[in-house]
Amino acid sequence: MAQSIGSRDSAWWAAYWTNFLGEAPLWYKWTIIGFLAVNPVLYLQVDPYIAGWVLVLQFIFTLAMALKCYPLQPGGLLAIEALVLQMTSPEHVYHEVEDNLKVILLLVFMVAGIFFMKELLLFTFTKLLVKLRSKTLLSLMFCFVAAVLSAFLDALTVTAVVISVAVGFYGVYHRIASGGVHLDADVPELHREDLDQFRAFLRNLVMHAAVGTALGGVTTIVGEPQNILIADKMGWVFMEFFDRMAPVTMPVLAVGLVTCLLLERVKWFGYGATIPAPVLAVLQEYDLEESAKRTRRESARLVVQAIAALFLVFALAFHIAEVGLVGLSIIVLQTAFNGIVEEHRLGHAFEEALPFTALLCVFFAIVAVISDQQLFQPVIDYVLTLPASQQPGVFYIANGVLSMISDNVFVATVYIKEVERAFDAGTITRDQFDLLAVAINTGTNIPSVATPNGQAAFLFLLTSSLAPLIRLSYGRMVVMAVPYTITMGITGWIFVTWGL
Repeated sequence: MAQSIGSRDSAWWAAYWTNFLGEAPLWYKWTIIGFLAVNPVLYLQVDPYIAGWVLVLQFIFTLAMALKCYPLQPGGLLAIEALVLQMTSPEHVYHEVEDNLKVILLLVFMVAGIFFMKELLLFTFTKLLVKLRSKTLLSLMFCFVAAVLSAFLDALTVTAVVISVAVGFYGVYHRIASGGVHLDADVPELHREDLDQFRAFLRNLVMHAAVGTALGGVTTIVGEPQNILIADKMGWVFMEFFDRMAPVTMPVLAVGLVTCLLLERVKWFGYGATIPAPVLAVLQEYDLEESAKRTRRESARLVVQAIAALFLVFALAFHIAEVGLVGLSIIVLQTAFNGIVEEHRLGHAFEEALPFTALLCVFFAIVAVISDQQLFQPVIDYVLTLPASQQPGVFYIANGVLSMISDNVFVATVYIKEVERAFDAGTITRDQFDLLAVAINTGTNIPSVATPNGQAAFLFLLTSSLAPLIRLSYGRMVVMAVPYTITMGITGWIFVTWGL
């Protein structure tokens, strides 16, 4: 009997252990358990300041390991433990969330609003893919169009559209080449070389487009979630934010586009692959068939979406309402005039944004710990002892390096709050506050293209269904990002240091 009870207990513990963090690797589960075990000892027995820094590094670790386990769960456990240990308070966390309501509204409503504009965006990218014969020009257009769209929409959503286009075209050719079997199945040897070259071609386009989302995302208040947070702290509306960033972002945009052209010319870092002629013929025929099948109702939907896009640009440029509310109006207009009135059809639009919104609230809990334990104060104090002319460049580098291994929203949130505290204390002038805000925004948005950890759009691409189809691994993504990281990162630092 005792043996039977023991076996039953072991089975239950095995079930709990399997459920804990799901499919995450065993070493990762033990690492998180180790974090949770050591934190109380550090906080209660060693030093709260050291414990606070360890917690921050642990949270950054969960962000860096996002491919092993989505950071919401392990990061959330760390945040809950911090509340239990009273490293911060629930009231302070709520205050941080309340203080950043505009960012949350942006994520919830703007991303959902753009979801209903996907047909128009798919149509645009599709035409680019089949109409432009020059690979160099096509790459440039993918990068540039992604940049423009990300400046007014959302980088994550634009990346989702690019992924949908690439998966769609890959599927069309693969079905024909393989005789209609599953996407993961082998194709006849006759088509293998064409398929491998087509994969390389798609890798080029999606990486150029992903970089384009970073180039455009840094320029405006809606391009990245941290932009609106910074704008809110500074009191900048849409056009003022654009003007403040332009001395850095416009040169970086130019250098990014030139880098795109050069990479296609010299064919380094995996770029320069062209589309095979048989593949192009298949895709052009498919586009003609789709255009021929398009009904009047489908065309009318495209018109409504185009009008909604124009309204979005106007509403943002003239700041007729807060960004999140503009996104809500886009949802209402498009669903009302395109006949989307069933609740279950509306629900899908919110699926992309809500996990990241929840993760952002966990960010704010860690930010509250940083604030209560004054973790960044010595760093901020040191930088502020430097000559005023050196401070923006140093902030740019500090934010950039941390954003390469962590998430740029988290980094920007922490630094802008600490600099705001220095301004409120009278340590820096308003003019210097403005310059440092520009350095923080550009520092977190530009160098973060180095790895998928830094940019949510890059991570989304890496974890998408497209990545295994076109053989886009973490390592290959980092290698393909190297030239952009170097050229754009250095350009940003030069203009932050001497161009503001």
